[in-house]
Amino acid sequence: MKPLEGLKIVTVEHFAAGPYGSMYLADMGATVFKIENAVSKGDPARKMGPYFLGENDSLVFQGWNTNKNSIALDLKTPQDRAAFLAIVRSADAVMNNLRGDQPAKLGIDYETLKAQKKDIVCLHISAYGRDNSRANWPGYDYLMQAEAGLMHLTGDPSADPTRFGVSIIDFMTGTVGVLGLLAALRRADKTGEGCDVDVSLFDVALHQLGYAGTWYLNEGLESNRVARGSHLSVSPVQTFTAQDGWIYVMCMTQRFWELLLDKLNRNDLKDDPRFGDQNQRSQNRDALTEILDIEFAKAPTAFWLQEFRGTLPIAPILSVRDALENPFVAEVGMVADVPHDMRPDMRLLANPIKFDGQRLRQSPGNAFGADRCHDVPVSVDQVNK
Repeated sequence: MKPLEGLKIVTVEHFAAGPYGSMYLADMGATVFKIENAVSKGDPARKMGPYFLGENDSLVFQGWNTNKNSIALDLKTPQDRAAFLAIVRSADAVMNNLRGDQPAKLGIDYETLKAQKKDIVCLHISAYGRDNSRANWPGYDYLMQAEAGLMHLTGDPSADPTRFGVSIIDFMTGTVGVLGLLAALRRADKTGEGCDVDVSLFDVALHQLGYAGTWYLNEGLESNRVARGSHLSVSPVQTFTAQDGWIYVMCMTQRFWELLLDKLNRNDLKDDPRFGDQNQRSQNRDALTEILDIEFAKAPTAFWLQEFRGTLPIAPILSVRDALENPFVAEVGMVADVPHDMRPDMRLLANPIKFDGQRLRQSPGNAFGADRCHDVPVSVDQVNK
């Protein structure tokens, strides 16, 4: 039994943040009814190329929508609004990732839906929130990385500000959102009353500043990009040049630093006053980088991975292809076969959660409008009864 079997979620979602979060709920066994716009023919992610699976489906869409049902509705028409409310009455939660001013206009917030079901939980994932001057602003992941200071911290100091390579804020916000939703559902079980749960891309992006944000708020320290993808305050935690490519080494503790010197036969550096502790090593990072580059360039990546295996944190820097073809990925089962009617050999990234040592099974997201609830009415009159 999957842990969320029996839970019913209705979601009005598109693109990444909402679908990524609800995908976890669906993979863990919840019945997820994805409400797709009947007028625009569904989630725009269905039309995101370059690879498609027949009409109105894509590999992008499948990557975020496993195990979900699809119901095509136009929530602005009385007939489809009635159908939506019927589904809500049988559901545990309603979630969306619309612009902040839209849930109230569409009547998918708790204030509106509590008349249908007192204990319904409503999750709102928006760009900037629903209760401020930007409630009606559209917004996307990369904008948040820019304004929250994350791009300022990413990349080489001599290069332009750089975004994270994937939509990490969308994925983080979706995950944080469903965490809040599950917490609210637990409270609803205890109290019999639902609520609104709000999570915004901007808030989550700002929260990712972590200790850089804490340092500024308390000490006024303005962190900046550091060469070689280095940690802001701990060294050596950065890239180095092996004989055949790049590696990343993380000496997060004094013990790891001393192990590194032992393995490199450079115990002479233990007595170098420039490198005595983390603070000194960070202040003299450039000099230390020059020394360690020479040492790591003496052997290829495979040698260093074997030399440090299980003792010192180290990883190769791989391309997307090499990352997915890594034998360790196959060993842990992080690529799953998910046969699709239009692509029997479709493979997706597996869900990273395991229960009792087993990964969650995935099935393709359903075709646009393929599903109907048995309790969806065929007319407004039936709802009014």
